[in-house]
Amino acid sequence: MTALLPADPFDGPFPRLGRRLRLGIVGGGRIAGTQAMAARMTDRWEVVAGALSSDPDKARARGAEWYLPPERCYASFNDMAEAEAARTDGVDAVMITTPNHVHFAAAKAFLAAGIDVLCDKPLTNEVAEAEELVRLAEASGLVFAVGYAMSCFPMIRQAQRIVAEGGLGRINQVHVEFLQDWMTPPESAEAEHVKWRLDPLRSGATSCVGDIGTHAAHLASLVSGLALTHLRAEFHVCGAPKPLEDTAFMFTRYDGDVPGTLMATRLAPGNRGGLRLRIFGSEGGLEWDLESSELLKFNRFGEPDRVLSRGHGHGISPEVERFVRTGRGFPEGIIEAWANLYTEFAMAVAARRDGLAPPEGWLAYPTVREGADGVRFIAAAVRSSQAGGAWTELDPEGDPENV
Repeated sequence: MTALLPADPFDGPFPRLGRRLRLGIVGGGRIAGTQAMAARMTDRWEVVAGALSSDPDKARARGAEWYLPPERCYASFNDMAEAEAARTDGVDAVMITTPNHVHFAAAKAFLAAGIDVLCDKPLTNEVAEAEELVRLAEASGLVFAVGYAMSCFPMIRQAQRIVAEGGLGRINQVHVEFLQDWMTPPESAEAEHVKWRLDPLRSGATSCVGDIGTHAAHLASLVSGLALTHLRAEFHVCGAPKPLEDTAFMFTRYDGDVPGTLMATRLAPGNRGGLRLRIFGSEGGLEWDLESSELLKFNRFGEPDRVLSRGHGHGISPEVERFVRTGRGFPEGIIEAWANLYTEFAMAVAARRDGLAPPEGWLAYPTVREGADGVRFIAAAVRSSQAGGAWTELDPEGDPENV
């Protein structure tokens, strides 16, 4: 078998592979198109199979839109996992982009078939299911990534590095918010691609928190290097009546009793990609805004303000430069962030197939454990809100309790 990675692949930029990896799709909605576009951008993946509908005729019709051969258009993810595992040219990995309630069963089926997985977030709707996927993935030795694409912007990785190297001193507060406005019109809840997000049977116990709130929580812990330990949450329906929340406000606590805040809403007119992160420490602060994603504000107290920009050099670490595609001043955005995730996923899949163990720090894609942390965050937020905003602990074993 031809090696996928070249000799000594761990120094410098991410290497080209010996061949493009074969990617399958479960779920054919809008986010699947976004992720497939990003995966192709890396020049390391080609989409070859899919389970795009549970109706066989619709599955073949959707597959034709993706230029998939009819025999590789499946009406069941179980059938797809079994058939692709048996093929000599079967998928190397699968992306799972279904509504939330399907994530667990689909991921479990592909792990059982020996196929690497990238699953959208939230990982599952139940803590016990998330923890089972952690056990299954780690026992199998397969690669399991989770779709926290916001963590793959170059300037987020640069911020993470600044904090890890002590650039802010001792962290003393962490603030994150994700404000959107697309659910402001009352009729927005009736759109077909929105209905499942407000259905507890499919979305789980939350809507806004499980969707954009998990991005915010993951980003805050990733960059600060601190685990979220406690929260107090209030869920609200600020717009037209809905079965699940459209807004949530939280006070948070991290390792070392570091305080913070987390806000998420879909009813903030004038905000579209309003993901903002602010971390302050004893010696300085960092601020990042998704809508100005190429810039990172970095202040050292008593020194001139600094604004770092994505590109080569000018304070950007070599590890972050691996994700740079265009020169400074030529913008990149969310598709490139997804592509960064699929690049690291490709490197992990290739290394596993070549029997190589990447050195620590070479890859930083969001793992199945981070996905399980997100489910524990959701569970704690639900309990807290139901208890009138009581302080609630995120237990590492998935058994939150009030404190």
